[in-house]
Amino acid sequence: MNRSTSVPVWAALIGSGLAGVLVAAQSRINGGLSQELGNGFVAAAFSFSFGLVIMCVAMLVSRRGRDGIRSVLADVRSRKLPAWTLLGGAGGAFFVLCQGLVAPLTGLALFTVGIVAGQVLGGLVLDRVGLGPGGRMDPTPTRLIGTGLAVLAVVLSAGLGSGAGRATLLVLIPILVGVCVAGQSMVNGLVRASARSAITSTFVNFVVGTGLLVVIAGVSVWFDGWPTNWPANPLFYLGGAVGTVFIAIAAMLVRAAGVLLLSMSNVAGQLLAAVAFEAGLPLAGGLTQGMIAGSAVALLAVVVAALPARSVRAR
Repeated sequence: MNRSTSVPVWAALIGSGLAGVLVAAQSRINGGLSQELGNGFVAAAFSFSFGLVIMCVAMLVSRRGRDGIRSVLADVRSRKLPAWTLLGGAGGAFFVLCQGLVAPLTGLALFTVGIVAGQVLGGLVLDRVGLGPGGRMDPTPTRLIGTGLAVLAVVLSAGLGSGAGRATLLVLIPILVGVCVAGQSMVNGLVRASARSAITSTFVNFVVGTGLLVVIAGVSVWFDGWPTNWPANPLFYLGGAVGTVFIAIAAMLVRAAGVLLLSMSNVAGQLLAAVAFEAGLPLAGGLTQGMIAGSAVALLAVVVAALPARSVRAR
């Protein structure tokens, strides 16, 4: 029996919730680094590059990971695996970039609610289109209700009608990035299935994401120059390392809890941690009642969307 299946479901859910806390922590770290440097592009490139270094070490010590690369390349050459599935790292790159550029302006709680709403909406659309490993799926009533609740969560968090027009517009960006993150999860599943290794799929993600962010950061440095105010606090440089940890936790626990329960507990950890960070270590403006209400509704949206009403596969 695979050792991962011996993990109790409750323990897997706690572990996934803690991984969600790490996602929020990465957003706080990268947002803070961006504020310190005055350049969110360089901050994002640094974070992803650090993660790539860690994944390179993991590949060196993992024979299964190296075999996975050969398997993926063979499947791409034979067209069993579409080449575009290797670009999932772009979704992660945009997420990290958004952490540095948008989260300091919206605050971490509103940023996280936007990401969650985008993920719920993106998952709904991608299931309907049928690009994922599970094939084409019609939306269930619960997922439609969950999507509606996710939109309501954004409205509450952004504080419509309370003069928060700028935040309302900015939250559209993490919503779009959340859709990209949903797409990233989809293609990661395809690459992982081909490689039979989570290390391989994660490595491919970091290679693609780092390459994209380094190019973007290079353009930024060309026009604005290299940042000179690098923070002395070492915690600001741990965003990439934190990213590899929560990806590894998810990969280890998914068999024990399943994708839906794991996603729910992960989002719960993200939202609770984001509210806590914004209350104690705010990126922008501090916590509002709208953000608290929006975070609660966003959590409810994910729970409702994950209820076990099964849709009929589209023919």
